[in-house]
Amino acid sequence: MSNALQNLLKTTETFTAAEGRACGVAPSLLAYYVKTGLLERVSRGVYRNLKKDPSTPMEWANLVATVDSVPTGVVCLISALVIYEMTEEFPEEHWIAVPRGQWRPKRKNTRVIWLTNMKLGLTKIKIGKKSIPIFNRERTVVDAFRLLPIETAIKALKIYLTSTESHNPDLRRLNAYANKLRFDISPYVMALTT
Repeated sequence: MSNALQNLLKTTETFTAAEGRACGVAPSLLAYYVKTGLLERVSRGVYRNLKKDPSTPMEWANLVATVDSVPTGVVCLISALVIYEMTEEFPEEHWIAVPRGQWRPKRKNTRVIWLTNMKLGLTKIKIGKKSIPIFNRERTVVDAFRLLPIETAIKALKIYLTSTESHNPDLRRLNAYANKLRFDISPYVMALTT
């Protein structure tokens, strides 16, 4: 393995072809390393080191690699619900949001959608050694009502409204986000809290 690629892999488990080129690694060399089993091509232009013990849990490795490959991408909807443990669904694909009107890259097992107000509820979480962008719980619940089946959204809201050691519902923030995203969530909240 080239020194440039070894140095890159010391800092990250996954990387893009552009990051490889910036370190002096030619695309043909990446293809060679994929064929020899040193690297895995996760999706177009995204690679993962197969010989390193991953710090990212296996169930999230592809999601982390995918969101890394979409420069303005944010984990949203079903993927965010799974991370926050607000659904029992097992996602067949990763859900990544990009700003409305921006080019939506195609990725294997990924649904890239357009959303507005991309800064509303934007936060980061750490998975392994990676910090990835994701919408917070409140934004995720409101988006679920706007864009997912009602059963999924109600289940997420019910879990959101339950206090735990790591989470306390913030109804003021939830309602503020619902107003900004033009969705009246109050009938659902009232039905579940009375």
